[in-house]
Amino acid sequence: MTDAQAAVAEAFQQEWGKVVATLIRMTGDWDLAEECTQDAFTTALTRWASDGVPDRPGAWLTTTARNRALDRLRRSKTEAAKLQEVAVLSVPEEPAPWGDSGVTDDRLRLMFTCCHPALTLEARVALTLRTLAGLTTAEIARAFLVPEATMAKRLTRAKHKIRDAGIPYRVPPAHLLPERTNGVLGVLYLLFNEGYSASAGEDLLRPDLSAEAIRLGRLLAQLMPDEPEAAGLLALMLLQDARSAARLDDAGDLVSLEDQERSRWDGARIAEGIRLLEAALRRQRAGPYQLQAAIAACHAEAASSGDTDWAQIALLYGELHRIVPSAVIELNRAVAVAMADGFEAGLALVDELAASGQLTGYYLLPATRADLLRRMERHAEAAASYREALELAPTDPERRYLARRLAEVAG
Repeated sequence: MTDAQAAVAEAFQQEWGKVVATLIRMTGDWDLAEECTQDAFTTALTRWASDGVPDRPGAWLTTTARNRALDRLRRSKTEAAKLQEVAVLSVPEEPAPWGDSGVTDDRLRLMFTCCHPALTLEARVALTLRTLAGLTTAEIARAFLVPEATMAKRLTRAKHKIRDAGIPYRVPPAHLLPERTNGVLGVLYLLFNEGYSASAGEDLLRPDLSAEAIRLGRLLAQLMPDEPEAAGLLALMLLQDARSAARLDDAGDLVSLEDQERSRWDGARIAEGIRLLEAALRRQRAGPYQLQAAIAACHAEAASSGDTDWAQIALLYGELHRIVPSAVIELNRAVAVAMADGFEAGLALVDELAASGQLTGYYLLPATRADLLRRMERHAEAAASYREALELAPTDPERRYLARRLAEVAG
């Protein structure tokens, strides 16, 4: 990777959301903002290679994207008011004032801005991931377990609703932040998940995304000290991230939780996560993020896989499913039931899920079934399920892991 390419990649992580947000505020057109921002980054690849990386990459990208938007509006010969507005705008030398919202971090401000209560919760989360985090429509669709075309339509409808209803693109005052908090929590949760277990590609981990989610999670927990779910989400992310170093071996291949070298887990992060979780649970308002953090804590506190309290994990998944019904949660509960009550009991739950059709195309369904069948030494059936999972697995490390397991049972 050249210096220019590295600089553009870094700028994408730091500046994409800010540039898009600036153009949305200027033009009121979400699609135009995204297209012109993408053009600016593409231009940067060639210009920065020949002219050098500018001192203020964000300002350079904003100016380039703004000029492209101006050109597009001028060529269209429509919306003269927008044209006049864009023409007089300049790139601010300093960040915009944060008013009475209390949110001082630019990206967190933008997340609260996107998570308008007039939109459905799913639309808020999806639109924010697309606009500010720069995730592709395909990545967001996989996070929601829906086809890409379906997610594209949902994003389009959300943008049209914002335009048609004249919803302002600005951060609300502090007293209105709570009504947007669930959306922001959802964004951070899915952003972390994409970093912790990528939805596609050569790499399983995208540490830049998970690190940014944790950074913003800390800020949100500080901003809302009385919101236990903010602390719960931060605890969950820390407890999960603590295992990152052990999830791949030296060859970059996936290591299952059962086989991970627990000495490589980050003890400081585990301790911090558990402290945050305990403080959140004392408020006696346990929500889905606190419950997931409690499950992660059961794994983190076990000295070995054999010491894991699977019965407690199964109970926690049952409570989680009661609060937020989900087939994925049921699949995870099936694993816990299998480890606590026997593989047959877990397999029966997995087969019920498969028959329901709720997780069609989700590779962890056949992968889980294959693993239980392998443990039961039903090798021919396990091989068939491993082959099914292998066709659906999204990343190279996961495919290599499944291929190794398939070779074991097929042999």
